[in-house]
Amino acid sequence: MSNKPAQLLVIEPANELKFVGPFCTAVSSYMRLTNPTEHVILFKIKTTAPKKYCVRPNCGVLEPKSTIEIAIILQPFIFDAAEKNKHKFMVQSMIMPEGDVSVDQLWKDVGPDDLMDSKLRCVFELPADTNQTSSGAITATSTTTSQSANATPNKNESGVSTVESQHGSSASNEDDKDMALMQEVKKLRESECSLRHENLLLKEKLLRMRLDMENSAAKEQQQQQSVSSGLGDSPLSGAAAAAAQYQNPYSPPQLANQQQMPIVYVAVAIAMAIFGLILGKFVL
Repeated sequence: MSNKPAQLLVIEPANELKFVGPFCTAVSSYMRLTNPTEHVILFKIKTTAPKKYCVRPNCGVLEPKSTIEIAIILQPFIFDAAEKNKHKFMVQSMIMPEGDVSVDQLWKDVGPDDLMDSKLRCVFELPADTNQTSSGAITATSTTTSQSANATPNKNESGVSTVESQHGSSASNEDDKDMALMQEVKKLRESECSLRHENLLLKEKLLRMRLDMENSAAKEQQQQQSVSSGLGDSPLSGAAAAAAQYQNPYSPPQLANQQQMPIVYVAVAIAMAIFGLILGKFVL
């Protein structure tokens, strides 16, 4: 058999964690861990009922000569004194090795025989006045039942029914509270749904307004384009273009022809003058 290392941490309390009721609400208990050594110690806290407890913090690092307080919160539940409690806690610890190491990987790689562990059991207690009240009620009930047993069996049955009615009334009160909470949650959910529906309607309305504005702007732009194109293709402009392209064959020549005609006349005049000079020499 492998010898497990002894626990180096000082755990307070050492053996039991006490939870004092009533347990209709969350109940807290505290654990103190102290590192009296010169080593850095890693610790982790586990429980046999993880769904019923909330541990803060459930793991960490303890420097040398340092102390940390652990809060252990028991969730609400229906307490039964006759039921045997089997909840336990275990504190695991190990010395942190030197060098740059990963704490998460270290917890994964370490074997259970290399860990230091200590176990604590959970103890549930009721307040003193609750115990006295419950014991008095039990004593009164037992006395009543004994007297009724000596008298008639009908009274015994009535006494039992009285106790059962008291338990039934407390249970009905709890049921009423639960129903009230459920109704409040239902109302909140309904209000949330209505708000979401209104938000969707507003978004849809805004989208429709945007689409209407875009459509109206597009229609106005099309109308402007049609008006401008209609003016460009009007009958007056078409007649002006046709008149500009039409040329009367009987109209005088254009400016270019008018500039060319005087040159021709000058050339003809010069030719006639030269011909006259030549003809005059021959005549003389």
